[in-house]
Amino acid sequence: MPVETMLAMVLERPREPLRLREVLIPSPGPGRILLKVAACGVCRTDLHIFDGDLMNPKLPLIPGHEIVGRVVELGGGVVGYEIGDRVGVPWLGYTCETCCYCKSGRENLCENARFTGYTIDGGYAEYALADVRYAFPIPEGYSDANAAPLLCAGLIGYRAYRMAGDAERIGMYGFGAAAHIIAQVAVHQRKKVYAFTRPGDREKQTFALSLGATWAGDSTALPPEPLDAAIIFAPVGPLVPAALRAVDKGGIVVCAGIHMSDIPAFPYDILWEERKIVSVANLTRRDGEGFMAIAREFPIETHVMEFPLKRANAAIGELRAGRITGAVILIP
Repeated sequence: MPVETMLAMVLERPREPLRLREVLIPSPGPGRILLKVAACGVCRTDLHIFDGDLMNPKLPLIPGHEIVGRVVELGGGVVGYEIGDRVGVPWLGYTCETCCYCKSGRENLCENARFTGYTIDGGYAEYALADVRYAFPIPEGYSDANAAPLLCAGLIGYRAYRMAGDAERIGMYGFGAAAHIIAQVAVHQRKKVYAFTRPGDREKQTFALSLGATWAGDSTALPPEPLDAAIIFAPVGPLVPAALRAVDKGGIVVCAGIHMSDIPAFPYDILWEERKIVSVANLTRRDGEGFMAIAREFPIETHVMEFPLKRANAAIGELRAGRITGAVILIP
């Protein structure tokens, strides 16, 4: 591809609006592919980068790690993909394959990992590079915009869901982009879903019930029966003791976010009886392959609100204000 430029929304400094810039289209090196971006999701993790909660991003930075695009150029040594293939790119964008975590099948904990839209330029642009190892074919039947949330809300949500083990009664705290996808997976697998929202958010509660949730209520309430597991998608530390109170003996509380506010002190008796608290870090290729296989089994309904790329700041504002039911998607 000849040297050309593209439009991108660029973070130059944390806590400042993104800037529309004309930048060079990158060239794929060995093991990389160049994508023409068709859609890119706006994730709450992006907000933590913009706000400075996640330290030391690449600056200037093109954010975005829920990328759907089509291959337009192959780097050296790339096999398995052809020009025109549609692929998705997630948060985990590179691993070294040499550290103890990579060698033991825990690449999500790689010592030298790099992250799309954080330490690697992402998809708030017309083109994006991807490591071919962390690019997943998108199942047929999903539009570009509706596929984008599968790449983070879906994949990280799925890893959190896997960590809940064989739980039959699952609580989901924060019913946003991830929960609305994983709730459908759980219902498809005949699990009972209990949805917890901000107090008084009847719209989200009705939405959860429409997706098959058994019960929906305020995050301050206890469910009508004890849970086997709870997944916390909202980055709100006080939800941890609330979830511990909701899970049964031997239950597990999974903290799914990359960032969370401080967890307040809580009495030992709500942790006792072998309850557990675990966190989720990134994803593995096994997660990606497993989740995309499920996405082929049945049509996961993703609710999206689309914005033109140039209106990224407005899209971020809507997400920050909690006015989105589902996921926010940027369209170049």
